[in-house]
Amino acid sequence: MLILMSLLPILSIFFFLVILRWSARKGMFFSFIITVLIAYFGWQMGAVSITAASLKGVMTALEVGVIVFGAVLLLNMLKESGAVDTIRASFTSISPDRRVQAIIVAWLFGTFLEGAAGWGAPATIVGPLLIALGFPALAAVMVALMLQSTPVSYGAVGTPILVGVNTSLENQPVVNNYIDGSGQEMSNFIFEVGGQVSIFHAIVGLFVPLLMSAMLTKFFGRNRSFREGFAVWPFAIFAGLAFVIPFTLVANFLGPEFPSLLGGLIGMAIVIPLAKKGFLMPKTTFDFEPRESWQKSWLSDIAADVKPTKKISMVKAWMPYVLVALLLVITRVEALGLKAIVSSWVISFENILGTDITHNLTPLMIPGVVFIVVAILSGWLHGLDGKGMANAFKVSGRTIVAAMAALIVSVPLVQVFINSGLNDAGFDSMPLVLAQGAASLFGDNWPLVSPAIGAMGAFAAGSNTVSNMMFGLFQFGVADEIGANPLYIVALQAVGGAAGNMICVHNVVAASAAAGLIGKEGTLISRLLIPTAFYLVLAGAVGYVWVNGLGLNIGLFLIIAVLTVLLTMILRSQKRAETN
Repeated sequence: MLILMSLLPILSIFFFLVILRWSARKGMFFSFIITVLIAYFGWQMGAVSITAASLKGVMTALEVGVIVFGAVLLLNMLKESGAVDTIRASFTSISPDRRVQAIIVAWLFGTFLEGAAGWGAPATIVGPLLIALGFPALAAVMVALMLQSTPVSYGAVGTPILVGVNTSLENQPVVNNYIDGSGQEMSNFIFEVGGQVSIFHAIVGLFVPLLMSAMLTKFFGRNRSFREGFAVWPFAIFAGLAFVIPFTLVANFLGPEFPSLLGGLIGMAIVIPLAKKGFLMPKTTFDFEPRESWQKSWLSDIAADVKPTKKISMVKAWMPYVLVALLLVITRVEALGLKAIVSSWVISFENILGTDITHNLTPLMIPGVVFIVVAILSGWLHGLDGKGMANAFKVSGRTIVAAMAALIVSVPLVQVFINSGLNDAGFDSMPLVLAQGAASLFGDNWPLVSPAIGAMGAFAAGSNTVSNMMFGLFQFGVADEIGANPLYIVALQAVGGAAGNMICVHNVVAASAAAGLIGKEGTLISRLLIPTAFYLVLAGAVGYVWVNGLGLNIGLFLIIAVLTVLLTMILRSQKRAETN
């Protein structure tokens, strides 16, 4: 009964947003009410604790709001100045093919941003940028959210591993016994986890650019076909390899701080010059139908073009994004010295309403602050007048007001769900009850579902880091019980936690708001269940084989099944291209 009750908050979100297709503002409000009722009557969580958790959620929502506002403001400044036209031309010069553009912008540029910023911020940049390139808003957000997978485990210079996994496992008896028995230090174990995570991610993430292309043509192409997307497989696999190879090498030899950041940077350095020369470019060009034939649900307010005030050079146009990446890196890498200064200003809310719930806010570490600073600097750099800057602020303000209506109920729901362990009934928190139920059900087959538990945590919390904090120790304990190497099981947790970011309401609402797309969150989640399911099934299957060895087992069967489907789609797309 507890397991079923703890599942209701998640089921209600899917019911309202995915099945009924309600907006996040409406659906999350009713899901919040259901969660509160379950916490109060089922878990006997006091009204004060529920209120405290909700207040923590509101404060977190405000932080997310700063990220969204900053990302939108930056884009609007660039639109006003004409820089977006220059950026659009730079990508069009590489290839007019929308599949290629999506892979370069979302997969390579987006993974670089994820390595620097994390916390869902890259999707809030990539989505509006794709809209500026001429993508339908719904397509832009969908593709942008798909990048929130492979690179997420190393977002914000390794935070999900260095903070999430480490915090969950540090000074725990079962972990200490394992560490002492293996004769290594805890820091070495965390390093190994980070390396193993990259290996699992590389095997599955290799196919993400291909899935981006297929999802784009299926839902937004003239023929509504996956095959058109799979037709670009040579370039998509090449782009996947260009990222995952340096990504894996950095994780295993340098540590978890820079795999995504350097992987994206190296990937762009390899792919873009070769793409300009026509290397592995598709023989046919995919583009969207004329704008006037687009469905109304594809559009957003931000899609309207702004007449630029002047022509901006390529260097000046890209300079704001270069500054964003540079500022994010130098304020998050401890060795450079600025992180200690920037993170020294902390606003603490200890024991909210007398409970054990606390919230620490580090204002200058919010990525949105960097976006806002760079947006203002870009207005000055591009010679934008006061009227243009004021208009950018005005349009961005309208966007964030619409977004906060959904965020202000979404994030408090998450906090009540996570903090439900503060109860008078003596029950574990809802996420932990769900995880324990899954463990008892699957037993020795646990590696198959370990990533799904991580994804569930990210779906609820909106963060790979928080998911790892919630379930890292639990996953370690299950590995100990079934006699599996905890290194692999904890790594699968982190991989699933990254994949879950594609569908977590927190990211979907933020990315949609940044793109001016309100009320389509359910549609996005339902479509993104396809790549999320692919990621979790293949990661679980690979993990199962990794733990149990290569043999005639369910893991190998699932791997063969998934790869067979992909190969079949590729061959069919190639055959169709030859026929045409």
